[in-house]
Amino acid sequence: MEGSGKMLVCAVGIHSQAGIILSLLGNGNGDNEKKKLKSNSVQDSDSMEEEKEIHPTKKEKSILQDKLSNLAIQISKAGLVMATITVVVLLVRFFIDTFWIQNLPWVKNCTGVYIQLFVEFLIIGVTVLVVAIPEGLPLAVTISLAYSVKKMMKDNNLVRHLDACETMGNATAICSDKTGTLTQNRMTVVQAYIANEYYKKVPRPENIPSSILNILVQGIGVNCAYTTKILPPEKVGGFPRQVGNMTECALLGFAADLELDYQDIRDRLPEEKLYKVYTFNSTRKSMSTILKNSEGSYRMYSKGASELLLEKCCKILSESGVPEALSAQCREQLVERVIKPMALEGLRTICLAYRDFPASEGEPDWDNEKDILTNLTCICVVGIEDPVRPEVPEAIRKCQGAGITVRMVTGDNIDTAQAIAYKCGILKAGEDFLCLEGKEFNRLICNEHGEIEQEQIDKIWPKLRVLARSSPTDKHTLVKGIINSTVIEQRQVVAVTGDGTNDGPALKVADVGFAMGIAGTDVAKEASDIILTDDNFSSIVKAVMWGRNVYDSISKFLQFQLTINVVAVIVAFFGACITQDSPLKAVQMLWVNLIMDTFASLALATEPPTEALLLRKPYGRNMPLISRTMMKNILGQAFYQLVIIFAMIFVGEKVFDLPSGRHAPLHAPPSQHYTMVFNTFVNMQLFNEINARKIHRESNVFEGIFSNPIYCSILLGTFITQVIIVQFGGLPFSCVALSIDQWLWCVFLGLGSLLWGQVITLFPTRYCMALLGGRCGPQSKRREENRDIVEGWGQCFSPAAAALWPAWRSSSLLCSPHCSPTTDDVWVQDDYETPEQTFLG
Repeated sequence: MEGSGKMLVCAVGIHSQAGIILSLLGNGNGDNEKKKLKSNSVQDSDSMEEEKEIHPTKKEKSILQDKLSNLAIQISKAGLVMATITVVVLLVRFFIDTFWIQNLPWVKNCTGVYIQLFVEFLIIGVTVLVVAIPEGLPLAVTISLAYSVKKMMKDNNLVRHLDACETMGNATAICSDKTGTLTQNRMTVVQAYIANEYYKKVPRPENIPSSILNILVQGIGVNCAYTTKILPPEKVGGFPRQVGNMTECALLGFAADLELDYQDIRDRLPEEKLYKVYTFNSTRKSMSTILKNSEGSYRMYSKGASELLLEKCCKILSESGVPEALSAQCREQLVERVIKPMALEGLRTICLAYRDFPASEGEPDWDNEKDILTNLTCICVVGIEDPVRPEVPEAIRKCQGAGITVRMVTGDNIDTAQAIAYKCGILKAGEDFLCLEGKEFNRLICNEHGEIEQEQIDKIWPKLRVLARSSPTDKHTLVKGIINSTVIEQRQVVAVTGDGTNDGPALKVADVGFAMGIAGTDVAKEASDIILTDDNFSSIVKAVMWGRNVYDSISKFLQFQLTINVVAVIVAFFGACITQDSPLKAVQMLWVNLIMDTFASLALATEPPTEALLLRKPYGRNMPLISRTMMKNILGQAFYQLVIIFAMIFVGEKVFDLPSGRHAPLHAPPSQHYTMVFNTFVNMQLFNEINARKIHRESNVFEGIFSNPIYCSILLGTFITQVIIVQFGGLPFSCVALSIDQWLWCVFLGLGSLLWGQVITLFPTRYCMALLGGRCGPQSKRREENRDIVEGWGQCFSPAAAALWPAWRSSSLLCSPHCSPTTDDVWVQDDYETPEQTFLG
């Protein structure tokens, strides 16, 4: 709070660490980062503003937005062409039939009738256009994202940018911080070497000489910041609260475990009685506090990194509490027997020591730190554990099963980082992965001029799993390098977690940045897309589930809407061209449009996620929005519906013994014939909306249907509204009330859409390759290329893959025009037809 000191300014502005971080935050792409750092002149605020204007930060479109935009444009163009052709065909047919075949003259008094017919043709064309254009697509995306964001709050994900939700569903890599994210950020002493005894658990106080206990508690009490405290738990049975530096909290907790009260020491020796304090810094890796005794002597207590502080110890307290000489050989044995085993178990090792300065030698030169911090007596060495969160290993296993690579990027030493990585499941025994320190990483990725090369990063990142002793720039470089990499055809989508100001650049450059809500700084939160309100890695897995659920919800909606689009446009076009009148009237089409746009988007976009979403790999940026299975479902359902609708239009009056509704005059009243056509069409859509809930060839379309009350309410509400429209809509809706028998027929034919969906599910997708332009002939060049590449991959993966390869040699999976074995995420689960193909994927 107060005091005096000296300061040496060694860097200002863009050359300081704060300036480097600010430049990385201000320039998301980091293109001019090296130029800025090499500049010899300090830029003023005006020049920095000018540079921002020259290089504005432009956010890339999200994956789903890009795909939907392209799809909507294509569908809109097709709809406009169909609407134009419909109007032209109706006009041409009218002119030919009226003025050529019937040879009727243009009667001036009939001009009004002709105009009404032209308006009717135009309305039919506009109706085709309205039905064809998927204007409900943006609504479905917005509803799905908004609903997901609201639900994600309950899963401890506070979404700051809406598109981050669906982007997370396609994440292929997660670069995670260690402390507080993978671990509990609750430091605890779990092992100790004290009185020449190595304790794998915290020893009982009676096992330690009282003289050592007295020195230990005094050293811990005064040589820790007085703002660091252990407070009682907030809840009965909970853990004591740690306030201040976590490492010091662990030491205070160690004293409490030894039944020692550090607060008594602090009460007797308040801060103002401390003679001198050497605060911790990254150079000496230690902290020391000096007390002046009443007889004029001094005692210094030190704590710090065990490897460094032991080098300065010449004595060690024995089992009797008496200092004994510590030779170089004994020191090496202590490192090999105690410190290394602790580090390999993921423990942070801290050495506690002291030194006495006799009054007879006079007051030392306290400014000469090198001489002061020597000839120490080692009290003990402790191993501090930051326990891995119990749910993290399972969460990482789910990520890996979902095709997401998890990397640890931490500032800890490499031994501790590797040990934690093994505990979390990031590293596994026998796997060929890289673990590097920041210095080594920079050496490998830079050329002889010290410039970062993407080619060098591409050689490292696919195998890199742990980056230890990393700086903010290292983390930013790694994330940016993975995103910009072209070594894998599929562009990597990278998520980053962080809590400190130093993590800001990496959080900003990442596709999705996760900031810690509890331990995170304001800078980290501002640079992030999603805030984890519980600082827990398992919440990231839930974000992946919700992101994939958004993608699947949009796919479900597309499958449902495009089926209606195809059927409605074809019925309106051919019906109008053949009968000179659309079987489905404009108001009826608008009602269908309302069903398939607003209601369907609300129903299908609110489906809750399931664990099954984590059983497949990410779709990827280049994967088509409409998969082969979806295309099969769309065209299969369209075929059934068109057969039923056209059969009802042209022979329905005979089957149901009704007056024909075809070739009705301009102002003719509605007919039961066309009312049944309209009612059957709507009922088929309602039952097909149940089919649309599944897009990966699942046969049980009712699974989990009651877990979404919104869906059930919309489905029931739509059916009730349809009953009201048919029975009481009358002339405004061009409907006539139907009898019970007619209603049963309409519902039965609609139910057939649900039954037909099961037939489509059983039909192998590989026979539908022609739907997407794939060539399955034995002479297909792509097939031969893919077969050779995948055969090589199969042999690389395992002997089992090589042995099973002949069974797959003729598999039509290799014919896919969208598959490229050079990517990790092209083998979409819904395209597998056999267990062998699943194994290949």
